[in-house]
Amino acid sequence: MRPDCIMRALAFVAIAIGAATSQAAAEDYYRGKKIFVVSASSAGGGYDQYARLLARHIGKRIPGAPTVIVQNMPGAEGVKAANYIYNLAPQDGTYIGALPRSLSLSKLYAQHEQSLLFDPFSFQWLGSLKRDTGVLAVNAKSGVTTPEDLRKREVTLSSQSSNSPNSMYARMLNAIYGSKLKPIEGYEGSTAGMLAVERFEVDGHLAGGTTAPLKNKIGGWLTAGTGKVVLQFGMNRDSDYPDAPTVLDIINDADGRAVFELAFTEQEIGSPYVLGPKVPAAQMAILEKAFIDTAKDPDFLTEAASENAPIYLLDAPTIETMLKKAYGAPAERIQKLRELANVKSH
Repeated sequence: MRPDCIMRALAFVAIAIGAATSQAAAEDYYRGKKIFVVSASSAGGGYDQYARLLARHIGKRIPGAPTVIVQNMPGAEGVKAANYIYNLAPQDGTYIGALPRSLSLSKLYAQHEQSLLFDPFSFQWLGSLKRDTGVLAVNAKSGVTTPEDLRKREVTLSSQSSNSPNSMYARMLNAIYGSKLKPIEGYEGSTAGMLAVERFEVDGHLAGGTTAPLKNKIGGWLTAGTGKVVLQFGMNRDSDYPDAPTVLDIINDADGRAVFELAFTEQEIGSPYVLGPKVPAAQMAILEKAFIDTAKDPDFLTEAASENAPIYLLDAPTIETMLKKAYGAPAERIQKLRELANVKSH
């Protein structure tokens, strides 16, 4: 055999041995281990639904087939779980944070700044499984049928708190579009907020995103003719409500549109999964591949469909690019967003 052929053959053997050794090392690392998916929401919530769906399938895609367990850690709108993953959880590839979309822009808004003990750019992003679009749904008794109606009279909305999307998006729309939305705050989550609409305690509810229970509730209203989706909040229309325009469809002011597009970055990021900043590259590579493989797995997709949990995969590089664009937006645009959302700058 010619010398160059021998060298190529030896190189091929070396690569094959290296790959086999790497695979064996990966299987040895995770075999018998437990991986914890730390869900920032309480059990039964929309983010928790996706976290549990992922946990039931991703273990099969990780060499060594580790056990995957969901651990709920609600608190401070996801800040508690984010701080834990970043600062306290073992940095060994066994703790994954399932965070709310709002955490991706929390530093940009400067919300809860003193309690944000993490850097979004130092998190190691695994990816996301969904893309959100918020909706403004009203009771038919309200008489509100079009976005233009929102400018004709005061329209009350159930809301959780002043810094939740329920209220922030309402204030932004009032300032940019001239609507007369009035959030009534203090409702404990979307379930209570939607029940208030059903009872006609308020005219409507502005949800920052949609979960399966919320969509089921709205679907019942649409079928019975007792409710209507008037407006959508996101870069894209939810296909379940094709006749309801998005905020971007009704706002003509370029600066106003740009502010909403900046805010909607978190809608596009959806339900992100992260690991701590010091997790070794070898473990990150294993988990990133497992995450993407799981999101494309027919069994996973079938179960997701059965739970009315649409899957829209975003990989880590895409999320990182979106974050860089958002945080790199012109300073005056970021300041305008903070002002309209009534978030103090620091």
